[in-house]
Amino acid sequence: MNAILALQKTKKQLHDSGFKLTPQREATVLVLLENEKDHLSAEEIYFLVKKKSPEIGLATVYRTLEILTELHIVNKISFDDGLARYDLRKEGAEHFHHHLLCLECGNIEEIEEDLLGDVERVVESRYHFLVKDHRLTFHGICQNCQEKKA
Repeated sequence: MNAILALQKTKKQLHDSGFKLTPQREATVLVLLENEKDHLSAEEIYFLVKKKSPEIGLATVYRTLEILTELHIVNKISFDDGLARYDLRKEGAEHFHHHLLCLECGNIEEIEEDLLGDVERVVESRYHFLVKDHRLTFHGICQNCQEKKA
């Protein structure tokens, strides 16, 4: 989805929930769209937004990220570094996508396909638990790091 359509969709989601797409929120969303694969922390997002909107404060970026998380526009995720990172939710995704985290270099790759459909059905039937979402991160060594060691 291109940035203009994503921004329009976000504006509608915000409006439907009683929020406006302020210039500060728009700048934050644009940074997320422009850096979609980077899994940025709030501070990293803030520094990138500040380049576009020098008047913005860190608290505003944090508030915006919390609103976007509440509205399921972004997902807040944590990896081994202890930082909360933000990831745009994919258009039409039923669940949050999975990640591959390299323990050597820290690189994070995304797996778009949902690998846990069968597991969800087992959990729902065996444990009588209605699954709404799931998150899965594989911890290991990426291909680049494996090749460097070889």
